Amino acid sequence: MLNKKNKISKKKETENVFKKGKSSFDKFLGIKVLKTENKTTRFVIVVSTKVSKKAVERNKIKRQLSEIARLNLKMLKPSHDFFILALPPVINKNFHEIGESFLFHCRNLKAII
Repeated sequence: MLNKKNKISKKKETENVFKKGKSSFDKFLGIKVLKTENKTTRFVIVVSTKVSKKAVERNKIKRQLSEIARLNLKMLKPSHDFFILALPPVINKNFHEIGESFLFHCRNLKAII
């Protein structure tokens, strides 16, 4: 799990990343990245009811995305905020495939050191 300091909790900050961030999407994952003045890398993870009506499945995907972000935290540039959006086909993907997609998007957005 991500530390509290690596999570964005304020609605305004979340909306700011969503509106102003550079984006990269594929069939099952979308990421927006925004450079900020904070010294830490922070994340917002969104899994809507369009992905699954069952909260258990949505929470599982959130936990997987959170763990992927935590494992790759040292590779990511500091002072960036990430908005991670899970799309409906993610429900059929395993942890490894989701991780590869996350790294692919980070490379595309030049968010990796």
